[in-house]
Amino acid sequence: MRRIEATRAETGAGVAAEQIAGLRAGVESVIKGKPEAVRLAVVALLAGGHLLIEDVPGVGKTTLAHALARALDCTFQRIQFTSDLLPSDVTGLSVFNERTNTFEFRPGPIFANVVLADEINRTTPKTQSALLEAMGEHHVTVEGTTYQLPAPFIVLATQNPIEHHGTYPLPESQLDRFMLRIRIGYPDAESEKLILREREQGDPLEDLQPVITAADVAELQRAVMHVAVDDALVDYLMRIVAATRDSEMLDLGVSPRGTLQLFRAAQALALTEERDYCVPDDIKRLVLPVFAHRLVVNSRFSSSLRRSEEAEAVLRELLKTVSVPI
Repeated sequence: MRRIEATRAETGAGVAAEQIAGLRAGVESVIKGKPEAVRLAVVALLAGGHLLIEDVPGVGKTTLAHALARALDCTFQRIQFTSDLLPSDVTGLSVFNERTNTFEFRPGPIFANVVLADEINRTTPKTQSALLEAMGEHHVTVEGTTYQLPAPFIVLATQNPIEHHGTYPLPESQLDRFMLRIRIGYPDAESEKLILREREQGDPLEDLQPVITAADVAELQRAVMHVAVDDALVDYLMRIVAATRDSEMLDLGVSPRGTLQLFRAAQALALTEERDYCVPDDIKRLVLPVFAHRLVVNSRFSSSLRRSEEAEAVLRELLKTVSVPI
């Protein structure tokens, strides 16, 4: 009996590995030369979190979000955030039906498995806040009635650096709901040449076919929760968290939500590398993308760097002071 159960587990692990590899390959067929950005996007999906892609215009932020969405056989909606966008344009609204003499709720674009919030920091804080409940609790409340969002549910948001003209910085409460923040960066010369050649005849995004279904994603998310995390690794994670809260360089440390999300992201990262257990490098590798956007650097330690880069610099220094389990 034990051997049969072991065989089933091995078969399930093999299917999961094949699905994850197919998903990554599909996205990487569009996003050239950025395997780490693709891997972290997949980690956010498998961990049930939300992803913030922050970078300068034109490096492929929206393309990465589109590629991940097209690789999934799930419902998809894109919201182009602008300064005149209203909260009801995101969540939906009640409309009076003259035939039935009643109000009917018409769902907004937030009601999808994958939601692309494009240039999220170009809209006002009032509209940004419309995403808080959806991202935190996977439902929205409109005129006193709560509506459940579909599962799985992930927000892929893009933004330009906050210093760019016409942008509104995301508040800490909004940033804390993103599991990961990543940058794509400029491609190397070889990758950029490949991009030019591949797009001579069209957009490779159009040829990308779905790789896994919503049911597959839900199954992979359940598999993530069964990845083993040793107590020594949990203690290591807690020491890093404590260091952010005790540091005089920071006005705001990591929240309990951030602690939980690093824990879950580490499990997802292990699964993408075909392991059913976490290692210290899983946590160390994810500290910056999971924690940096949640921190506020004390003004006494500010520099010429952007806020996000300042937080990353502080985190790197703090990591040097935390012992890694052997």
